[in-house]
Amino acid sequence: MIACVSPLVATAQSTSASSHPKTPWGDPDLQGHYTNKYEYGTPFERPEAFAGKRLEEISAQDLADLIKKRQQEALERAPFLGGDPEGKIGNSAEFRDIYEVTKGSRPWLVTEPSDGKIPAVLPEARARVQAAGRSGSFGNGPFNGPDDFSLWERCITRGLPGSMLPGVYGNSYQIVQGPGFVAIRYEMVHETRVIPLDARPRPGKDIRFDMGSARGRWEGDTLVVETTNFKQRSTYRNANADTLRLVERFRRTSADFVEWSVTVEDPSTWAKPWTFSMPLTRNEEEAVELYECHEGNHAIFNILSAARAAEREKAREASTSR
Repeated sequence: MIACVSPLVATAQSTSASSHPKTPWGDPDLQGHYTNKYEYGTPFERPEAFAGKRLEEISAQDLADLIKKRQQEALERAPFLGGDPEGKIGNSAEFRDIYEVTKGSRPWLVTEPSDGKIPAVLPEARARVQAAGRSGSFGNGPFNGPDDFSLWERCITRGLPGSMLPGVYGNSYQIVQGPGFVAIRYEMVHETRVIPLDARPRPGKDIRFDMGSARGRWEGDTLVVETTNFKQRSTYRNANADTLRLVERFRRTSADFVEWSVTVEDPSTWAKPWTFSMPLTRNEEEAVELYECHEGNHAIFNILSAARAAEREKAREASTSR
């Protein structure tokens, strides 16, 4: 069942004339339905084709050419998204978000460091990152149990900030506000974050959450959210749950756009902090839909059942050949 927060309806002050409307209680108004689907084809890090260039050095023509190429690549990949290695079945209709990358706005997402690259993983963290690898439902196994699948495939969580990053579908979000809190609903995987703004203390370090424990504050018109207390199983890019801190910033830049950025701080995983950002586009025509999550309901059970059946067949063949 989808989690739901009932929004407190706020009347913005002259939304048509101002990009910084206020709620009736005086906070900057970020409320609405948003999507990031237009950045589905945007590389996370700077592509090698732009080696040596900074974001501000990319011309409008460079970006237009890049987006055209991304759209063509999305069309070429589409027949294989349904899982057919020969591409004969085609992709599912719900993957339609991949056809709208022509509205993308960024050459890449990492903004700091200025080279557009995620800093190096520290040597002592590499073993932890490698040990966290899973086969996934489209891999070749082993499929010994549920832990061989990601939390996303098990319909538990995409984690943070994974829940806000573009996917092939399900890219709708809703921001709702009330006095003293901001809540964000995610279509995939049916989660809601409630972010207190009242400076309450954080829970003790032994209390952990898959989406972490968030605390927010306003800095002018920008909502700043600091999140810690993650469970190790759901940390972003297998960071260290004891030292990971994510700092998000949400700032309305116009009536239809909110700029969202995330600074990733984990001194036991990366050589230095790093930041990425993307725009959230307001789209009231695509509200958050119920996410049924077929994978968790059926696929993992079926994959594990098939793996056990294959093992029994292999054992039977071995016994009859003796």
